[in-house]
Amino acid sequence: MKVPDFAKPSPSRVQDECRTRCLGNCSCIAYAYDINIGCMFWSDTLIDTREFDSVGVDLYVRLSASEFDSHKERKLYIIIGVTFVVKRKGNKAQDSSIMEAGQMFTTDSTAIVLKNESKEVNIGDLPKFTFEMLANATNQFHVDNLLGRGGFGPVYKGVLVNMKEIAVKRLSAESGQGMQEFMNEVIVISKLQHRNLVKLLGGCVEKEEKILIYEYMPNKSLDACLFGVTNPTKKLLDWNMRSSIIEGIGRGILYLHRDSRLRIIHRDLKPSNVLLDKDWNPKISDFGMARIFGGNEDHGSTARVVGTYGYMAPEYGMEGRFSEKSDVYSFGVLILEIIKGEKNTRYFNDELSLSLIGYAWKMWSEGNGLSFVEESIASRETEEEMVRCIQIGLLCVQESPNNRPAIQTVLSMLSGEIVELPLPKQPVFAENGSTPGPNGSTQQNVYSNNELTLSVLDGR
Repeated sequence: MKVPDFAKPSPSRVQDECRTRCLGNCSCIAYAYDINIGCMFWSDTLIDTREFDSVGVDLYVRLSASEFDSHKERKLYIIIGVTFVVKRKGNKAQDSSIMEAGQMFTTDSTAIVLKNESKEVNIGDLPKFTFEMLANATNQFHVDNLLGRGGFGPVYKGVLVNMKEIAVKRLSAESGQGMQEFMNEVIVISKLQHRNLVKLLGGCVEKEEKILIYEYMPNKSLDACLFGVTNPTKKLLDWNMRSSIIEGIGRGILYLHRDSRLRIIHRDLKPSNVLLDKDWNPKISDFGMARIFGGNEDHGSTARVVGTYGYMAPEYGMEGRFSEKSDVYSFGVLILEIIKGEKNTRYFNDELSLSLIGYAWKMWSEGNGLSFVEESIASRETEEEMVRCIQIGLLCVQESPNNRPAIQTVLSMLSGEIVELPLPKQPVFAENGSTPGPNGSTQQNVYSNNELTLSVLDGR
């Protein structure tokens, strides 16, 4: 394998010594031996581990002796990161606390999670709730407490015995998502703390139930506030509030990309995944599709394209390539939606045969940007600021990732630190609606349950 990043090398030339030293050190979680380097040890997270066909070395991962059963065979699942799950029979010997994993699995993330035949799932230090507690808090998951539905499943409002309000996200059996996305969210968001990211309060795994508990957002999602036809809260979203929401989302993305100890690509930024607290501060949620970058990685690719069309960058939707610039593209779509008050995947200008992005480009390029702004907030007094924001959104949705600004540059543009803005190139698909799918369709949602290049399209 290509061994994980951040190894602690040792000049020892004897492979057996590597094993002995790892077993003798409580902090050692894995070791490898290379004839040219000697021993390599890891005591933190395993980042960027990949299987090679003909090169690389064997990687040995340390497990507790309690993971093995001397009386019967047990299947042991190792999930490293969130992408690949590989099954291996547990060693029968009680004293075997190092398991050989060379040429068996691959990872692009930072955690090891163990699962056995009893379907117990380790959610680490995350506070654990019982199913009974959550059922009581939501009045047995009553429809009156339903806040919404996503690809993961339904989300309910709950009230604990101490009167604390919570949001309960329950994995649906019909969901296209499963343990992989559940554990991804646990691994990613439990390690993050930022005012513009939703806070994960705990989890529940009992029998077939997989539930996540979040802080409750009284103003629901940006999707509900901005696009709800009869929603009275939309009238409260004046330009100042919308501008503040745009900047808050940008700060959350900056934290994910640059400021957190993990480099994270969200891959599913859209209005329904932006929640609003009681003070209308935006909080990014739903990290089931997120990917963690380690070392010097700055891009990745996948045959498993997930997310929502209309918010996917062209290179991701068509080729499975993603990077920080993929999130920047999604953010650009969000900016234009917030200004227009219309949903990209539903908007189409019949008169001009233009999508939302295409219409924004046409109005801005003709010097008539204010015509693009939602009528209820359009004002000559703030015209310059609004048109500038449209231009920033258009810079973010350019076809080439190299032409899109990094998120820290976008925030500098929004704050006015960068006064002169570059001219955006015409966005791709501006004339024919939303980004096409792999087969040329314009489906809004895609989710694949396999690792093939063929994506199974399901509604989210």
